[in-house]
Formats: sequence, C-alpha cells, structure tokens
Amino acid sequence: MGSPVFLIGGGWDRAEVYEPFLREVRGARRIGCLIVDEGDGAAQFERYAQALRKAGPPCVPVPLLVPLGGRFAPEAALDGIDGLLVCGGLTPAYQEALAECLERLPGLLAERGLPYAGFSAGAAVAARRAVVGGWLVDGVPVCPEETGEDLAEVEVRAGLGLVPFAVDVHAAQWGTLARLVAAVGRRQAPYGVAVDENTLLTVGDDEARVSGSGRAHVVRPAPDGSVLVRAYAAGESFGLSAP
Repeated sequence: MGSPVFLIGGGWDRAEVYEPFLREVRGARRIGCLIVDEGDGAAQFERYAQALRKAGPPCVPVPLLVPLGGRFAPEAALDGIDGLLVCGGLTPAYQEALAECLERLPGLLAERGLPYAGFSAGAAVAARRAVVGGWLVDGVPVCPEETGEDLAEVEVRAGLGLVPFAVDVHAAQWGTLARLVAAVGRRQAPYGVAVDENTLLTVGDDEARVSGSGRAHVVRPAPDGSVLVRAYAAGESFGLSAP
C-alpha cells in the first residue's frame, strides 16, 4: 500500500490527530485540503487550516474547493501538493465529487508519493465500499435521523479503495456504529471500522493503530451470519487480514 492512510473520525478538540499525517508528508508540506463547497467553503478551509497549523510540524494548507455537484480533477489540483486531506461535510457529495477519479486518484497519490488523510466524510470515502449515509434499513431506524446525511435508507457506494474495510465516523457521538453493523451484517462490506471523534486510525500494510481520545470499533462478520464488534483504544492495533 505504500504510505499509511490516516482516518480521523471527526471532532475539533484534538489538533494533534493530524500530526502523524503531517510527519509523513515530505517537501514543503503543502497540504491540499479538498472541500466540497456548500457555500461556506472558504470558512471551512480556514477551520482546517487552523487545525493543521496548530498540530505541527509546520505546513502550508492549500484550498482545493469543489462546488457542490462538481467533480474533482486530481491531476491538475495536486500539482505542487505534498499531501492530501479530504475534509468533512455531506458524505454523499464527497463520493459524487470523487466519482470520476475513484480509480485514478489512488494511483496518482502513490505515483507522486502523497500521503492521504480523511476527516469524517474524507475517512468514509477512503474505503472500497463506502458507507455514505442513511438511517433506515428496510424502513427500520438503525441510527438517529439527523445522522443520515440527507439519505433515508443506508447506502454503500464505491469508494477509493485505500483501505480494505468500510468506515463510519462520529461513532460514539452520533450513534453510527449501528449503521455500520447493519451494513456489514447485510454483507454490503467485507468488514468495517467505526471511528470516534478526535480519534485517528493510522492504516499501514498489515495493521491499523488507534490514537487520540476515543476508540475504533471493528465490526466483522461471523460464520453464523451475525457480526462481532470489538473496540480498540489509543495505543492498540488490529490486523487487516480478511474476516
């Protein structure tokens, strides 16, 4: 896989969750901040820029704004960029913005040696099978309606394939672990990890390590058709072998 992938489950209380990503970035540390602009893109960029500057090591945040409904063109956008942070917002809109480069972008990142970090929506779309939202399964609520990302039924779409598991975010804070359990239980994803806010999951070739103030909740299918959930705290890691 090359460079680790950095997945942040949301939250704004712990700027240090960006530090492992920034340490992986080389050169001038020009960090492209991909934001789907819902009308407040410039303000959202400043929020991420402040967090990155507070985290260290020193970096230069660069806005990469895509209008709502637009498409991200990575070849030109990543010129002069040393690392990519895909930010948060409406997760289905991020998946749509990346839809035309899902196959190209991972190869481009590897070719140019650019580390990837995803915050909230950016973490969700890093998966090959991306849980993009929804709060109902066959009409039955599995998580709060306000966490549905403007979707009713839970949807799993094509993602970037940077990590082998599905990702949900704001797990403890929004109650989205149950949504991921439903997706894995229905075999819409091979397995999954729900990440709490202010929590970083660093994904390498063979294992993923948790840091920050929360937990990562790993959801794996069981042979009898049920699922098994295990939570990992800061400093713990788990293997990436298939279920």
